[in-house]
Amino acid sequence: MSSLKEVKGRIISANNTLKITSAMKMVASAKLHKAQEVIEGMLPYEQHLSAIMTHFLQSGVTMQSPYAKLHPTKKKISLVVFSSNSSLCGGFNANVIRLYHRWLAEHADIPKECITVYPIGRKVADAVKKTGVKIAGDFTHMAAKPNYAEAEALADELCQQFLKGETDQVELIYHHFKSAGSQILKRNVYLPIDMSELAAEEDSEGIHPDYLIEPSEADVLEKLLPEVLKLKIYTALLDSNASEHAARSMAMQIATDNANNLIQDLTVIYNKGRQQAITNELLDIVGGTMA
Repeated sequence: MSSLKEVKGRIISANNTLKITSAMKMVASAKLHKAQEVIEGMLPYEQHLSAIMTHFLQSGVTMQSPYAKLHPTKKKISLVVFSSNSSLCGGFNANVIRLYHRWLAEHADIPKECITVYPIGRKVADAVKKTGVKIAGDFTHMAAKPNYAEAEALADELCQQFLKGETDQVELIYHHFKSAGSQILKRNVYLPIDMSELAAEEDSEGIHPDYLIEPSEADVLEKLLPEVLKLKIYTALLDSNASEHAARSMAMQIATDNANNLIQDLTVIYNKGRQQAITNELLDIVGGTMA
């Protein structure tokens, strides 16, 4: 059995860890609350824009958009991967990196020089460097502080590359924030945009208005589609950020609970050790008086 001094040292160490994990849990919870407020503020705009696009396409409009053009051969692919800049968030980053490696294995027939990765977050950026794939730039600041201007700039860059034929397909890997206890890892095709999928979306509001289109269907789609694509990048960025804080909050809660359980177990061991030591001392005293 460990000495009382060793057990007491472990209790002190566990208490110090408990203080750190509790503080980190509170910080993550506060950041998660702010991230949820941003998402909730953005949702009405996203829902109305999606509803307009869905109603527009369901009205029988048929049009070919350059953003929906399928390239015959996928020789050049871009991948946008969202992670965090720091660890201590459970399996959040590990799951993203695992899916990234699976994606690379599925595209093993494409030369690495034809693959471009946009790593949003330091953790996935470090993982991409180890695979020898071309990295488009440094986007770690976007993972820490999401904002629409930078998401819009990234969406513009991806769209321009697709329109110029510099990339044949763009995919996204990110966590979708469902709730504080549930984050779903997703992999979506960003470009070319699937018009049939947009047209098949259900209207959550149950409204089916008739639109008078001016000046033309082509002009409306030309304006709407880029906004939808920009919003998709921004939504993925917010989803990933909120998922990170939720995962860290949960991980720190589990660590705090484990530290509490460890302290309780060590306290029982310490008390038993003290009782045993006191009993032995009493036995020695009684034995000495009887001698």
